[in-house]
Amino acid sequence: MYLFQRIEEAAFKQSDARRTIGEFILEHRDQLSELTMEEIAKQTFTSKPTLVRFAKYFGYSGWKEFMYAFNHEVAYHDDTAYADVDPNFPFEAESDTLEIVESLVNLKMQSIKDTVSLIAVEDLNKAAQLIQRAENVVIYGNSPNYFYGELFKRNLLTIRKKAFMAKSGECGITSHSLTEKDCALIISYSGNSPDENPTSNVKILMRNNVPIISITSGGDNYLRDYSDVVLNISSKEKLYSKISNFATQESVMMILDALFGKVFAFDYEANRENKIASAKVLESKRQATFKDLEEQF
Repeated sequence: MYLFQRIEEAAFKQSDARRTIGEFILEHRDQLSELTMEEIAKQTFTSKPTLVRFAKYFGYSGWKEFMYAFNHEVAYHDDTAYADVDPNFPFEAESDTLEIVESLVNLKMQSIKDTVSLIAVEDLNKAAQLIQRAENVVIYGNSPNYFYGELFKRNLLTIRKKAFMAKSGECGITSHSLTEKDCALIISYSGNSPDENPTSNVKILMRNNVPIISITSGGDNYLRDYSDVVLNISSKEKLYSKISNFATQESVMMILDALFGKVFAFDYEANRENKIASAKVLESKRQATFKDLEEQF
């Protein structure tokens, strides 16, 4: 999770000076480089020692180091920002229907492009190999990631790869049942909160030597530190201040589709036969009125 997202999380969850300072930093992020420590303390009604404690809360030695990291992150995000569209509020209140549709198409296309730029081929290959070798693939994620995982699970089942969703309330017992012959896929945008689902399963999985694939946002987070392989979500969205997870949803689905595609390609002909055979049995009643789509079995 990037620093600006960690600051937003702290500002949302805390009710002390961390909220005041966090909200100020996020609101004035483009002007911070022009403000002295004294000026920021004055405008947030805090003090220089409080700003130092704020920086140390995020793991930095002091305010100077914190500001250096934050300003460099802002510069990076400005350089790689989506062109002509805000990932958090892609359309305005006065936007008409076509403008809304065009904005969402633009956002989704840019999210896919950004996701592809973040994919390291060796990481995708390694993740696919872990799934290919696994006796059971178990997918972890809270809503809405749970539903994206369901689609991935369904794709794996069509090629006769055993895949399961870790159900809420049963994740712990599911994790205890896995071994080094299985594989865990954890989807978490923030990747933090080691005491909460789904990241709370990491320690159990590690004790059982279960390979862990994580799909998470960029920057430092708990999940990233303990995964065997990490696939990066396009992370331009804020945690809370947004209309919906439009960009994140597209990014996660792109990663899962690419991952399934690579697994499929490992044994292309056999998987092709399995997929068609399964469709013949399970989808034989489907009919198409459009001749080019119709198939006779």
